[in-house]
Amino acid sequence: MKMSKLFFKRDDEDVSLPVKMVNIVFILLLGVGIFIYSLNKTGYPQRWESILQYKYRFISGFWMTLVISFFSLIFSFIIGMISALSSRSKFLPLHYLSKVYVEAIRSTPLLVQIFVFYYIIATAFKVDNRYFMGILILSLFSGAYISEIIRAGIESIDKNQIETARSLGFTVFQRYVYIIFPQVIKRILPPLAGQLVSLIKDSSLLSVIAVSELTKNVQEVDSINFATIENYVLLALLYMIMTIPVSYISRKLERRFSYEN
Repeated sequence: MKMSKLFFKRDDEDVSLPVKMVNIVFILLLGVGIFIYSLNKTGYPQRWESILQYKYRFISGFWMTLVISFFSLIFSFIIGMISALSSRSKFLPLHYLSKVYVEAIRSTPLLVQIFVFYYIIATAFKVDNRYFMGILILSLFSGAYISEIIRAGIESIDKNQIETARSLGFTVFQRYVYIIFPQVIKRILPPLAGQLVSLIKDSSLLSVIAVSELTKNVQEVDSINFATIENYVLLALLYMIMTIPVSYISRKLERRFSYEN
């Protein structure tokens, strides 16, 4: 195989799997090489073996992050769906409640929301389960963004279809079930997958309320072995293990459900 075919392609040419792998491995080796060179130039005493003593903390934090992200995604989708439908409601208090919720969440940092919900609202209602509150906070935060994704998906449906269904005597429920939702689901799957990636990474902020997810466990290990770079490099790799498959699925869905198809 010519070298030019390994690193260059024509506009209308599909890249074969071996060529993709060669380029990916090349980029990975280049990145690793730059990192190792930079680390050696700093004179930092590397202690990679020290993290093996606490591997159970990394593993438990990894699974806890997955569990928190899984339940947060489910609840955030429910919240987002309710909020998106409420924003289209003719009942004004419900309509403006949805608008205020979305704008309030999207205009404030997640870190601030964690402190407000956990240390003020949860304390006022005497809720002391930090894992429950962590999932709730992430769900409310992500739900606002999912609400906008669903709302945009609903509004992208051609109004002529809605008018046709109305003229045929479809109820509001029937219009959503048989016309709107089947099309909306296909259109919002790619951005929903992208939102899951953000949700997984955002879960790291729950460490500020001592939720024993991955970032919190790494911080605790770092306070013991003081191998900061080693610990946080492994932390980054573990987050990549969780998010890269989701990003890959998101791209697949985007190509599959492209509006041009």
